[in-house]
Amino acid sequence: MIIVTGATGQLGRQIVERLLTRVPAAGVGVSVRDPRKAKAFADRGVRVRQGGFTAAAGLAHAFEGASQVLIVSVDKMGEEAVRQHRAAIDAAVAAGARRILYTSHMGAGASSHFQACRDHAATEGALRASGVPFTSLRNGFYASSAMQFLGHALRSGQVVLPSDGPVSWTAHADLADAAAAILADEGCFDGPTPPLTAAQALTFDDITGIAAEVTGRAMTRTTAPDDQFRQQLVDGGAPGEMADQLLGIFAASRAGEFAAVDPTLATLLGREPVALGTVLRERLTNGEGR
Repeated sequence: MIIVTGATGQLGRQIVERLLTRVPAAGVGVSVRDPRKAKAFADRGVRVRQGGFTAAAGLAHAFEGASQVLIVSVDKMGEEAVRQHRAAIDAAVAAGARRILYTSHMGAGASSHFQACRDHAATEGALRASGVPFTSLRNGFYASSAMQFLGHALRSGQVVLPSDGPVSWTAHADLADAAAAILADEGCFDGPTPPLTAAQALTFDDITGIAAEVTGRAMTRTTAPDDQFRQQLVDGGAPGEMADQLLGIFAASRAGEFAAVDPTLATLLGREPVALGTVLRERLTNGEGR
């Protein structure tokens, strides 16, 4: 049985949806914190069990009978994130899974400027040490993150952000399709995958131009000094640690950590990945940013 964690989250839910187009529902299980939120999957024949990364007994039950376990990374950073990932890896090993998969990041590295990428590198180290074959999905940077940075700008016409470098912004839906394809073709990647990216790496100068074209409104890009941007985040209520983590994204992009473009995702999809302009257009069509 293929087990997917975090199946009620933005990425995990889409992975299960795509997986169900490739394998029978009886061969899929999900591990979720609140089984009520996964009722739609249960109604389709998916095995739904409660399992959180902080409760070993629950994970053991949720992973029972697993042939593969896909660990969707948690929405935390730092030691707590790595600790939870290690708990899930240990549970997958104990369940007898013959392969563990993990949603990592294209910039994963111990010396990354971005905390999440250092966490991914530490988790990949735990996977190597587990003794079980693993696949680390080196996902491109989520396009939804670019949309979050653009949120206010789509209303004001002013993109005020720190200096940045090119980023391979990649749609959740495409990454979900790729994960499902890799799960269904067990063993097609061993260890870290190549970067799973869209076809272009874009700076916020590029994105500002795309946003202007899509909205039909004049938009300008202004560079904010890092310390000024951090202070604005803190003044807006963000904890200092979170502000530093967000700044890390810009420092990492300036260092070229997210600039790689690779054809692997397109090969897995059998088509070109969705472009950021398309994601932006869909968001505006749904009324966001107006």
